[in-house]
Parts: sequence; structure tokens; C-alpha cells
Amino acid sequence: MLLENKVVLITGASRGIGRATAIEAARQGANVAINTYKDDAVAAEVVAEIETLGRKAIVVDADVALPDSATTFVNAAVAAFGRVDVFVSNAGICPFHAFLDMPVEILRRTMEVNLHGAYFMTQAAANQMVKQGEGGSIVAISSISALVGGEMQTHYTPTKAGVHSLMQSCAVALGRHGIRCNSVLPGTIATDINKDDLADPAKREYMEGRIPLGRLGKPEDIASVVAFLASDMAAYMSGAALLVDGGAFANFQ
Repeated sequence: MLLENKVVLITGASRGIGRATAIEAARQGANVAINTYKDDAVAAEVVAEIETLGRKAIVVDADVALPDSATTFVNAAVAAFGRVDVFVSNAGICPFHAFLDMPVEILRRTMEVNLHGAYFMTQAAANQMVKQGEGGSIVAISSISALVGGEMQTHYTPTKAGVHSLMQSCAVALGRHGIRCNSVLPGTIATDINKDDLADPAKREYMEGRIPLGRLGKPEDIASVVAFLASDMAAYMSGAALLVDGGAFANFQ
């Protein structure tokens, strides 16, 4: 029970990595506040699964790209559970598009959700942790895309590099308050964000062939690492980035 009696907040928690992380947090003993956006039915399923594990959960529907959503989410969690111990910045989008004719709206929305949203939410959670005076843990979901390029991801990869950098800077800014900040860099994880891209059997086979462990990642592969970083087992880790990719990054040959 790595997170027993902790309160964990997770953005983008109705699907994929966020959903798996919310359920893993509950499995590890935490009560969970999940942020979603226009996904009520699926969010209700996550809450039900958390409750079957004997823990409590609330849902806050809010667009992370809007600064006010951050205070709304944190305040709702405090109202329900009294505090914030762990914050997981997970919400993100990746509408694949070519670089030369990238629509301004797609670029702006991707930046606002992935990077600005991470900033506002992290700031609000950190302020609550500072107010409590007992430290805390912040984990941001970056990506292997923070380290490598992608032809159809010129709008996405900079945001993930930014999230990684944000955690490094926050580790410095918040260390004096006992708040640890780390990032997780998933490789190719089979989720809704890339299901269309991976629907092509040839593309999926190519991606799997580049991974030394021979398979795509599962959301649960990331959730367990997030739980570790959030827990006291990682008490001396801050400003770190854990690459969780089945060995893909190492496979240059």
C-alpha cells in the first residue's frame, strides 16, 4: 500500500494512462480526485472501479487549458478529502498533423492543453501543498517524444520536452517546501491518443519490432512507475526523469 491514506489528484484521468494511474493509486490505498473533460460516462466507470477497491473518488469536469480550472480542481479535492498529497499531471492531446501546413488552432490547442495546462495545474497543486506545510509529490507525464522527433508531431514533442523541463525547474523551486517533482517519459503506449495511428498493422508491427521487449506498452506499465515516484519509496528523488519504453530509446542499431 504505497499510497495508503494519501489524496491523489490526476488530470486526464478517464482514459489511458490517467485512468490506469487513478486505479493504481486506489489499489495502493489512496483516495482519488480525477479531472476529465466532457467524458462523464467513462469517468463514472473509473469512479466505480475505484470504489470497488474500497477507496473514494470524485470527478471534476474542467478544461485544463483554462487557468481557472486548476484552482477549481484543487479546491474540489480539498473540499472532498481535506488535502492534496500527490498531483499527477497527465492530460494531453496529440492530433497528428504535418508541419508545413500546421493549422494555428491545432498548434495553439496542443500547447495550451499539454504545457500550459500542466503549468497551471502544477502551480495550483503546489500552492495547496505549501499551504499544508507537509511536502508532497508531483509527477508529470512527459514522453519519449521529449527526447526524439516525430514527423507528424512537431506541435506535440515541444510540449513534452517542456513538461520534462517544468518538473526540473519545479524541483528546484519547490524543494525547500519538501515537494518532490519528477517526470515519467513513456514510450509507445497503446491508448486512445494513438489508436488510429497504430490501427495500421504494418505500422504497429514496425513499432513493436523496434522495442527490445517486443511489445507496445500498456497504461498499467506507466501507472506502477507513477505510484512509485509518488510514494515514500522515492523520497530522495526530485528533478528526475524515468524513461519507460521497453528499451526503445536504446535501440538505435
